Amino acid sequence: MTELVETKLGLQAVRKAMPGTVAVVLTMGALHDGHRELMRAARAHADRLIVTIFVNPLQFGPNEDFDRYPRTLEKDLEVCAAEGADVVFAPSVDEMYPGGLPAVRVEAGRLGEIFEGASRPGHFTGVLTVVCKLLQLTRADLTFFGEKDFQQVALVRRMVRDLDLPVDVRVVPTVREPDGLARSSRNRYLSEAEREAALTLSRALRAGAAQATAEGALSTARKILEGGTGVRLDYLALTDPLLGPAPESGPARLLVAARVGRTRLIDNVPLDLEGP
Repeated sequence: MTELVETKLGLQAVRKAMPGTVAVVLTMGALHDGHRELMRAARAHADRLIVTIFVNPLQFGPNEDFDRYPRTLEKDLEVCAAEGADVVFAPSVDEMYPGGLPAVRVEAGRLGEIFEGASRPGHFTGVLTVVCKLLQLTRADLTFFGEKDFQQVALVRRMVRDLDLPVDVRVVPTVREPDGLARSSRNRYLSEAEREAALTLSRALRAGAAQATAEGALSTARKILEGGTGVRLDYLALTDPLLGPAPESGPARLLVAARVGRTRLIDNVPLDLEGP
């Protein structure tokens, strides 16, 4: 049976009673099949599973969709129960940030200022601050993140390494719809026509990943994105697996962000460059 806990003291009490290895999946709710995959991976590698549900105001910019972000706690609890979560920690904003938003935060540094960070200043400082708090509160041995949020995963791993947090970060491949669209809580904002337009992102990434060179990958993907009706490109970038400059050959990552209607979507794919 899944237990709902809404206070830090309540979480502390149930965590003390948990035997064995504990995994945590950190979410903002509006759970979908991508979250289910994270929970299943966590259950396969741990004795107990905690899922957190918290829409974190610290990572939303002034013109972003904090108030609009879907909040579906009852349905989310059903998903967590079906996937075998032992505890759902769903605190309020006041519970997480008593006295207002925190004055002391985890700064994302240079890697938090590129790509998503350039488009959403301060976003990753908000993400890392709440992730650090939740990892401290849950005292999990393992935590599982989706590969769709590639830059976020890279920054969480760097934070854990740099701050010596005692948790093992595991990554689960992106879960996609049968037509290739990456699963996201924001997909529910898309109209039928917008959803069709959103497929341009995954189509462009697949075409780019099929190219042998960095120049070919970027030019091929950009041509498809710029030709897509209803897609406003934010950025298209090619990096190494650690968010550094793209290599001439070897493993790399192709990332994209774009707006479809009022909805901002991100996606990425791995590729292996063969060089010029």
